[in-house]
Amino acid sequence: MGIRLKDKVAVVTGAGRGIGRAEALALAAEGAKLVVNDLGVATDGTGASQSPAEEVCQEIKKMGGEAVPNYDSVATAEGGENIIKTAVDKFGRIDILVNNAGILRDRMLFNMTEDEWDIIMKVHLYGTFHCTRPASVYMRQQRWGRIVNTSSISGLGNVGQANYSAAKEGIIGFTRTAALDLGKYGITVNAIRPNAATRMTITEDVKNSMRKKAASMGITTEADFQKFFDGFFSSKPEHIPPLVVYLCTEEAANINGRNFFINGNSLSLYSEPQIIATINKESGFWTLDELIKEVPEKLTKGIVNPAPAQAQK
Repeated sequence: MGIRLKDKVAVVTGAGRGIGRAEALALAAEGAKLVVNDLGVATDGTGASQSPAEEVCQEIKKMGGEAVPNYDSVATAEGGENIIKTAVDKFGRIDILVNNAGILRDRMLFNMTEDEWDIIMKVHLYGTFHCTRPASVYMRQQRWGRIVNTSSISGLGNVGQANYSAAKEGIIGFTRTAALDLGKYGITVNAIRPNAATRMTITEDVKNSMRKKAASMGITTEADFQKFFDGFFSSKPEHIPPLVVYLCTEEAANINGRNFFINGNSLSLYSEPQIIATINKESGFWTLDELIKEVPEKLTKGIVNPAPAQAQK
């Protein structure tokens, strides 16, 4: 057991499986006391089971650590309050919050229902707020805290995930502003975009797509397909926690409001958005004719449509 987070109290949401489980175990391995939150739902948010959270708590206790389970939903304000209250009631404080809980409801935009949009927003974007707000109250009083939010490269755009993409990129904006609101109190707020093979990323649709790709490459046996598949999804949940733990240490106190991409052994820091080109008019309003002339030459030159129109089949 390490001691870098000795006597710190951490909450990890969605910690019963996958990346959340790996994060909880890594934080515990550095001495943190854990609240392991998980509803035990399927990837689409249906069903419930207390077993995943309880099993992770047992793993932590076998390591010599301390952990308690929590089964509240991050999708409600009451659930977020209860999750943080569990830490304070059991361990007397809350120092670290890792917002990791998530589900999927993928659908092409033109077929997406309002319910499919809403539930993703509730779990991912609202869930991040529902836990961060009450945690920040305690952290502000302590004048110390570490919050790590979970975004995704899907936030940069991914077919069939308009709801998920919007929520995940919303988390980035939330992270930047929360960092500004809380930084002066010794609290850092950062985000990660993890890429790892989990039950949320390795869906049946993904497997079927990979089988078609493998077949087109002449890969026909199950053994060869498994090697191909494992090589493509080489990043595992265990690749993610070292960065999360680092962001929760004293050594990372100067890192605030930033977002990182982690894929296997590759770790990247994203640049912050900035204006890359500007055109100005001396007076009056831009006319349509002026924009048609000036924009392609001076503002958007070289830009390529990422999804150009295709001829109807």
